[in-house]
Amino acid sequence: MSRSVDAVVIGSGHNGLVVAAYLARAGWGVEVLERNSDPGGAVATEELTEPGFRHDTFSCWHPLFHISGAFAELGGELGERGLAYRDTPAATTASVLPDGRVVLAYRDAEQTVESFAPEDRGAYLQQLEQFGASIGTLGELLGTELHSRAALRLAWRLRRQLGHRDTLALAGGLVSSAQGWFEREFAGRAVADLYAPWALHTGLAPDGAGGGFQALAIAGTLHQVGLPVVEGGSIEFVRAFERLIGDHGGVIRTGLDVERIVVHGGAAAGVIAGGEEILARRAVIANVTPTQLYGRLLPDGAAPPDAVAAGLRYRYGRRAGMQLHMSLAAPLRWRDRRLDEVAIVHLCDGVEGVGLACAQAAAGLLPADPTVVVGQPAVVDPSRVPEGRGLLWIQLQQTPYRPRGDSAGEIDVGDGSWTDELTAAYAERVLAKLAPHVENWPEVRGSLCAIPPSELERRNPNLVRGDIYAGDCELGQAYLWRPLARYGSHTTPVDRLYVCGAATFPGPGLNAASGRIVARALLGRRRWTPRARRSR
Repeated sequence: MSRSVDAVVIGSGHNGLVVAAYLARAGWGVEVLERNSDPGGAVATEELTEPGFRHDTFSCWHPLFHISGAFAELGGELGERGLAYRDTPAATTASVLPDGRVVLAYRDAEQTVESFAPEDRGAYLQQLEQFGASIGTLGELLGTELHSRAALRLAWRLRRQLGHRDTLALAGGLVSSAQGWFEREFAGRAVADLYAPWALHTGLAPDGAGGGFQALAIAGTLHQVGLPVVEGGSIEFVRAFERLIGDHGGVIRTGLDVERIVVHGGAAAGVIAGGEEILARRAVIANVTPTQLYGRLLPDGAAPPDAVAAGLRYRYGRRAGMQLHMSLAAPLRWRDRRLDEVAIVHLCDGVEGVGLACAQAAAGLLPADPTVVVGQPAVVDPSRVPEGRGLLWIQLQQTPYRPRGDSAGEIDVGDGSWTDELTAAYAERVLAKLAPHVENWPEVRGSLCAIPPSELERRNPNLVRGDIYAGDCELGQAYLWRPLARYGSHTTPVDRLYVCGAATFPGPGLNAASGRIVARALLGRRRWTPRARRSR
């Protein structure tokens, strides 16, 4: 049996939903196929611990979506379909050092610099001002296919805006590390203590090439939009997209694994899924990693041998991720009460401690002192918990996929498999870091759900080896070189076959950029106008 639609989207991660929404609004017949029982990919909300506690299982915070072109163009319609955000009113993030010192970032940059060394206050504000002067064009560039004339025009516009010297300085920031930025621009430690843990959210260690610009971009974004969360849980983001796609005739089918992409005459012609052939008249869009695309989905001989070889060599990070979710009898009461209302608190030992834990995890060891991302989404959105209760969303970005030892010499890792015993032991090491800084810990502890790297990989095939960024983010596999340098970011050597998602430019994060880039390419215009408006 076979039938046909205009476009088939493989995978319902948020970029797959974005491209499907644009195409459906333009009148295309679109079908999204998802192997799991629920759409959304790494966007999910579940009652992981107790009834009434809505935990964002994977991703949680949406600042990148708020500054995206997709939000500017689709946000109103998504809002009409139930998407609502709550945001941090004042403080957004903080770092807590082992000795109890706290460095806070506020929405107000002037308030933030009050805790910095006097000589660093002006330097920080100047950095933000320079970033703001270029962010309009940079934002367009990060939302454009880099292997295109449009990107060249934007790069030239940026050069004219900034001038030759400032353009070279910007380019230097693009290739430097976050640690290099801290050391080059600031005399004191406060900026590094505050933003070194945020380097991990880009998939890089503090000394990873390419992190300098991203650290500055994170700082600017936090001041601009804070750390918004979806009211009721991130699943409402997925549901709003489901409604938008469905209202325009698109279809999302779950529990259906795509077995193979059908290729005729060098062009993608459809897919085989569940024993059914679904033909695509215009395009197949794969929201998957290169190893899946070239190793499983494309038939032999469909792509050139060098593309297949490069796809199979696509690198995943040497560090995996891990999630801890806990219900609380009451919200955390921090010893520094300013932290009670902060969305994300990092427990870390400064830039050196973050770097050391990264090195230990990359070497296959459980870090003795891991950086702990303590998310408190319920202080931003109380609807996620029963009245008077709290919850924790903890992310660990320095976890070995298959540990071969423990840096502290305390935990027996066995054969390296993430057994229930190993998972529980390491979770207790992490949670113990709260005790010196939280007055009501451990009294408020509730039920714990721990998701180790092996379970992340099982639940989402894009998270190979538990890599929550779907691929190594170091400079050699970023920008023009992500995912395959010789074949562009979103096109492939197979005609009418496109790719999107975290493995493509501009990389991981809930930024909606790659889905929008593919949609604009298919619709043949840089700026999309709804069909109903074009007919007037």
